[in-house]
Amino acid sequence: MTRILLCGCSGRMGRVIAEMAAESSDISAVVAGCDRVAYAATFPIFESLSACTVEADVLVDFSNAAALSDILAYCEEKKLPAVLCSTGYSEDDLARIREVSARVPLFRSSNMSIGINLLSALVRRAAEILGEGFDIEIIEKHHNQKLDAPSGTALMLAEAARDGLSYEPEYVYDRHAVRKKRDPHEIGLHAVRGGTIVGDHDVIFAGTDEVITLSHSAQSRRVFAAGALRAARYLSGVTEPGLYNMDHVIASL
Repeated sequence: MTRILLCGCSGRMGRVIAEMAAESSDISAVVAGCDRVAYAATFPIFESLSACTVEADVLVDFSNAAALSDILAYCEEKKLPAVLCSTGYSEDDLARIREVSARVPLFRSSNMSIGINLLSALVRRAAEILGEGFDIEIIEKHHNQKLDAPSGTALMLAEAARDGLSYEPEYVYDRHAVRKKRDPHEIGLHAVRGGTIVGDHDVIFAGTDEVITLSHSAQSRRVFAAGALRAARYLSGVTEPGLYNMDHVIASL
């Protein structure tokens, strides 16, 4: 059984992960949580990682980017693998993640859904085949409480498209500020915020007389929790330091 230390355990995603882990208690279990706000959980919740006295096999973080420094310091001290599920990391944050991954196994993905990661692979392949003959636009939709825009997943899909292209594209966020024709080497990214949309992503390849759209729609947060638990189980069996992602999990299935 994989013992999980869950950061951000009192948030929406944290509670879903704890619930799903409890449903599969023979495979994984949340043995402790870390959050400034506590609730009536079946495991102890600590206000800070430094106060945690419970041993775990892997840390799963679904808090926010501001907690990264404390999480990396704790994992490095304890030699504890970590699954980093938060978004909104800065370039300095990403550099720090790469640095610590040289000493501790770390897992990071901008989206924990298996489906989104398969979509990313399809986007990369489509960009390789369609090349310069198609304009690429990405539209992402999320609930009205989401803070960052565009989403980390939209950027992940843009990077997948970039990896498949023979040229270096320019990312363009919205178009209201500039009145000019679209440059063929752009990738457009557009954010929609409203209601309780969990997460929809469309990658549009618009060519002459035809349009190809690759889409993913998350119906509930359980798809992200399922991916996080799968990543936690995978990482708990990893002994070599390194920076891992969902491609490693998919390859292990």
